[in-house]
Amino acid sequence: QVQLVESGGGLVQAGGSLRLSCAASGRTFRPYTMAWFRQAPGKEREFVARIFWSGGGTNHADSVKGRFTISKDNAKNTVYLQMNGLKPEDRAIYYCAASLTGRRNDYWGQGTQVTVSS
Repeated sequence: QVQLVESGGGLVQAGGSLRLSCAASGRTFRPYTMAWFRQAPGKEREFVARIFWSGGGTNHADSVKGRFTISKDNAKNTVYLQMNGLKPEDRAIYYCAASLTGRRNDYWGQGTQVTVSS
């Protein structure tokens, strides 16, 4: 069974940077895509970024384009989210998700809190 563990969250001043990590269990982990979502207090979960595991293609939500970058290290079974130019509205719990088939997200991490002070 695949487990995803996020790390790297914390408190940062507006304009600062954080790098989130999501490590998956298993040496033969082969997802179709990995993605980051976030959920702010009182709001629905929203898509942040996605990466195709094999080819490395990515897409990012309009709200984070130019500031956030998703990347991966296949050998480490790890996906990253580099967050630059953080804004107070980026405050949320950030969740890592893995899709094995591309039809749905099959696995979710527990989340890591990102807080941005103005």
